[in-house]
Amino acid sequence: MDGILVIRKEKGYTSHDVVAKLRGILHMKKIGHTGTLDPAAEGVLPVALGRGTRLVELLTEKEKTYEAVLRLGVSTDTQDMTGAVLSEKPVTVTEEEVREAVESFVGEQMQIPPMYSALKVNGKKLYELAREGKTIERKPRPVVFYEIRILDTSLPLVRISVTCSKGTYIRTLCNDIGEKLGCGGAMEELLRTKSGNFTLEESLTLSQVEEAVAEGTILEKIVPIEAVLSMYPALTCTVEGDRLLCNGNPLPEEMVQGGSRQKNVRMYKSSGDFTGIYGWDERKEKYVPVRMFFV
Repeated sequence: MDGILVIRKEKGYTSHDVVAKLRGILHMKKIGHTGTLDPAAEGVLPVALGRGTRLVELLTEKEKTYEAVLRLGVSTDTQDMTGAVLSEKPVTVTEEEVREAVESFVGEQMQIPPMYSALKVNGKKLYELAREGKTIERKPRPVVFYEIRILDTSLPLVRISVTCSKGTYIRTLCNDIGEKLGCGGAMEELLRTKSGNFTLEESLTLSQVEEAVAEGTILEKIVPIEAVLSMYPALTCTVEGDRLLCNGNPLPEEMVQGGSRQKNVRMYKSSGDFTGIYGWDERKEKYVPVRMFFV
């Protein structure tokens, strides 16, 4: 079982919980997730299996889309409604003022990670320090909001759709919108609807995975490595280049058919078997290995 299983994480589970449960359901150890979701959040969590774990770094770079409910008029220590309330204020803003504030965050932004997060400082996770009552200075990090749309407004609640870069905290966005409006804000609900090319519609709950295992259909649910990488052009090695390819060595251009000097290409043996991702190196004037999956 090598590839990606698209899980619909349910509320109450950490991403680590999902991986641990899947190890038991699938009876395999080599499993990893491609992007943390808070326990109170739900939605798309692509999980890498077997050789597919080599995809994790590539997949975590992808943009993600969320639906969130922002509650105005309240601020909490976790920036969502699971935390302790720090302040409450009346919500006197208009829907138009809310729209203007929300739209002002579209584009490149500098975001300060919340204290209640899994980011590590000096080897310790921020949420561990927060639980000890400690607050430390966090450096703002660049993030990108490609699109933020208001789906529904029923003040003090605002439902928004957000498409953003990796490493973005939606609850921090909710907090920042509330601050900009002067009344405070916290995230009440969070649903990840898309992660890279993986969607909510194709995701499976843990119980559905168990059913597929019992029915013997689980392999049909796994997205093969080759399919995950289908956005990259496919090149085929010549018979003479097979030995170099099987050893993960650079390939001169004359040993590659279908030449495409791109950063990432899918490289196949002369037999048509997929091996891994290669990329054109201008300095070496060769295709060099980026990530090998099969040899």
